[in-house]
Amino acid sequence: MKKFIIGFMVVLGLFIAALSQLATATSTPQIIINAINPGYTINGQANTDEFIELINLTDNPVSLTGLTLKYTNSSGNSSTLFEFPNDSVMVGKTLLLRLASSPDANDADLVYSKTLAFSAGPLELTRGNDILSSVCWTGKDGCYAKFNSKTPTSLVWNEESELYEHSEDYYPTYSAESPGYQVPPTINNDEVIQPKCRGLQFSEVLSYYESDQSEQFVEIYNPLGHDVNLAGCQVKYKRKAYKLSGTIGSDKYSARFATDFRLTKNPTSSNTIELIDVDGNKVDEITYYNGQKKATAYAWFGFHENGEEQWLQTYAPTPGSANDYQQYKTCPEGKVINEATGNCVKAINLNTTLKPCPAGKYRNPLTGRCKSITSSTKSLKPCPDGYERNPETNRCRKIKQNTGANYPLSTTESQAAASSFVALGAILIIIALALGYIGFQFRYEIIKFLRKITCLRLRLPRRHRP
Repeated sequence: MKKFIIGFMVVLGLFIAALSQLATATSTPQIIINAINPGYTINGQANTDEFIELINLTDNPVSLTGLTLKYTNSSGNSSTLFEFPNDSVMVGKTLLLRLASSPDANDADLVYSKTLAFSAGPLELTRGNDILSSVCWTGKDGCYAKFNSKTPTSLVWNEESELYEHSEDYYPTYSAESPGYQVPPTINNDEVIQPKCRGLQFSEVLSYYESDQSEQFVEIYNPLGHDVNLAGCQVKYKRKAYKLSGTIGSDKYSARFATDFRLTKNPTSSNTIELIDVDGNKVDEITYYNGQKKATAYAWFGFHENGEEQWLQTYAPTPGSANDYQQYKTCPEGKVINEATGNCVKAINLNTTLKPCPAGKYRNPLTGRCKSITSSTKSLKPCPDGYERNPETNRCRKIKQNTGANYPLSTTESQAAASSFVALGAILIIIALALGYIGFQFRYEIIKFLRKITCLRLRLPRRHRP
């Protein structure tokens, strides 16, 4: 009997531990994404009202150490939008982050450098490998409806339904006197350092020079309504930081040539340049990729209709002034661009009489040469069963069966359900192991008990047997 009590206590302890694990798995995160807005062009100002707002679901300050905001754009490329520094704390009910180049950037606790698109996601708040909160807005694959470029809305979390809803009336709260964010201040010689380069942005970079590395430059644009003294701000590239100086006027451009830094000419992978404020926080970054063409700049040309920034290669670098898009190189006299290749070819002399091309050929208007006419009426074999023809490539592709739900789900809720299922499975496994343990530990007592029942049954008079 004593052994049985001990075994029962072991099972009870394991069961309580399993319940505790289940409660932990299904508990609501302390901080989640409360609202997002991709920003709109209003009165000629792009990215107006772009923000990300977090909400504290507890009544106490919460540590932000280890938290990261990650963003996946409309092309499926993921990046770190903001990484909270060590010892930072969320002290308010909400914490507001805005795009650094937004006209409202100064009315926020923090800023980030990559703009949000009208159709993108997920935007995730993570701690290590754990996703605390997530929301996407593509209008398909379980995501919420995408933003409408003509009707400004914010995607806001509903506490009752635990789902996100588009709202035309929501506006985040921020007070400089009572911020929602707290971090040990940057101090230099007993003076608290205040950020001053917030809102500046990269606008152009040239790495693949024509003849000399001194042609390389990085350009910064000031969209703010006031001049900014760059002293104390830095450009960071490949773990090295280079100090800036001088003043950049409102709506002006400032180029920094490669006098004390060197950019990779044509990198084998993407390279990132960061703009660092005087307090050490990143206010903007630019990433240029492999495949740069000689003497071209990688420049900013406003925004796409979906709200994402538009960066293009241009053959007209403009260090220190507004960007100018030129798709092809400038050819020397007597040559013109072949748009099919981007190369300069000899121009046709229109005064020269050319012989007609033979049957089955036509004259290339750029080169003046005769080329064979390719038939576009070639018959195609029907695709086999279960396949369809891709209208873009004319190749047969397997027909995909989409059985996924096409309606918005609460990611936090679905993750909790998955965690609950895993935890419930763990409880059942623990109970099964515990019962097995009891069976093995008390196997002799159980066998004796069964024998007694059997013997008693054999001794009963026949009329009492069933």
